[in-house]
Amino acid sequence: MIVDSALYRGGERVDLHCPPHDYVTLRSGVQQHGDFVWLGLYQPSERELAEVAEAFELHPLAVEDAFKAHQRPKLERYDDALFLVIKTLWYVDEDDAVETGEVNIFLGRDYVVTVRHGRGSRLAPARHLLEAENDVLTQGPFSAVYAVADFIVDGYLSVVADLTEDVDEVETSVFSEERTRDSKRIYALKRELAEVRRAVMPLREPVRRFANGDPTVVQAGLDEDLQPFFRDVLDHLNAAAESVDSLDSLLSSAFESHLARISLQQNDDMRKISAGAALVVVPTLIAGVYGMNFHHMPELGWRFGYLYALLLMAASVAGLWVFFRKSGWF
Repeated sequence: MIVDSALYRGGERVDLHCPPHDYVTLRSGVQQHGDFVWLGLYQPSERELAEVAEAFELHPLAVEDAFKAHQRPKLERYDDALFLVIKTLWYVDEDDAVETGEVNIFLGRDYVVTVRHGRGSRLAPARHLLEAENDVLTQGPFSAVYAVADFIVDGYLSVVADLTEDVDEVETSVFSEERTRDSKRIYALKRELAEVRRAVMPLREPVRRFANGDPTVVQAGLDEDLQPFFRDVLDHLNAAAESVDSLDSLLSSAFESHLARISLQQNDDMRKISAGAALVVVPTLIAGVYGMNFHHMPELGWRFGYLYALLLMAASVAGLWVFFRKSGWF
């Protein structure tokens, strides 16, 4: 469905008093350099997207990618237009899960068409922030691309911050004195970090092309005054990428430490079991010896033999207990 559509001129939103799907009226409102139409779609049907493609003369291959979604972040050029794919991320703390969506951006000299997939990919805040920045909005359709990219990448940093808190919790748990079972959560967090990496890493190259003024994007109409804004987005994207690598390394170390602690705990358990077994085996040995009842066995007919055997058992257990305590087995 169409979420919003508007014409922008001179850094201001122009009200054309037409339905959102009146593409002819929207495009006819473009009268001078810098004017552009921004059309926002959310999970459109094939028919809706076909109508938009016809009105804005979008390339069929890009339209197919936008409809099917689940694309890798990329930037492609079709004739005089650009097609940009960006993954959106949001974090569900209760499940330690990173959910993903997708924004497909069709960029021409006088239009921007955004196609969103996923419930966490709202772009209304990005549009409102851009409309409040008149100086940026006057830069034409590339300003909308900047606003969308900046908003989504800031979302990456928010997700990374949430993951950082969870990784800190895991580290605290791994190195606590209590017995913990952190392997499952560590694996879940590493899987979510991999999801973040699949969104962040491939996007660095497209944003770099905007930031450095790649001929492909310059020929499509990027003004050099807008490049510093994209460099700011690239800085945030690099920060997110570095944080993801750091968190993944920390989780790997935490997992190795967790396995080492499990091994130490098992060794400690075996020592305690062995010590406990020794406390039982030695008295049993004494009882076994004095229970054989051979006729010529020493102390067999002694009046205090029974008491002697009990005292010997108690003394051996006490001696072993003191030895194990000093050795740290108990």
